[in-house]
Amino acid sequence: MLTGGCLCGAVRYEAGGTPFHLTFCHCTVCRRSTGAPCVAWFSVPKTAWRIVQGRPTRFRSSPHATRSFCGTCGTQLTFEDDEASAEIDVTTCSLDDPERLPPADHTHAGSKLAWTVLGDGLPVHRAARPAD
Repeated sequence: MLTGGCLCGAVRYEAGGTPFHLTFCHCTVCRRSTGAPCVAWFSVPKTAWRIVQGRPTRFRSSPHATRSFCGTCGTQLTFEDDEASAEIDVTTCSLDDPERLPPADHTHAGSKLAWTVLGDGLPVHRAARPAD
């Protein structure tokens, strides 16, 4: 079981199942929503995800997606795409132990910032990764 939460501790979650889609996302919306050059994410089945403390604030960040974050400290927690309704993406660094899930690739690298240099040897996808 993976556990995590926000910076202030108001929101806590558990994520079970086998994580998949471990990635660094470089899309403009992820960058703007976090104020960072990219965001590390992992996915789990929605049925394996649960909030165990607090209540995150939800925000419709695009016509097909909703993000959640702590309404007190602002930590971004999840991303839910209407087109992938059986899964939920979770910010890797909101985990209590983010070292457990290192990213396996870079997605949406076609919109990465010019000063972000990718030299870690991971696969790079210009947009979304190819279908599994």
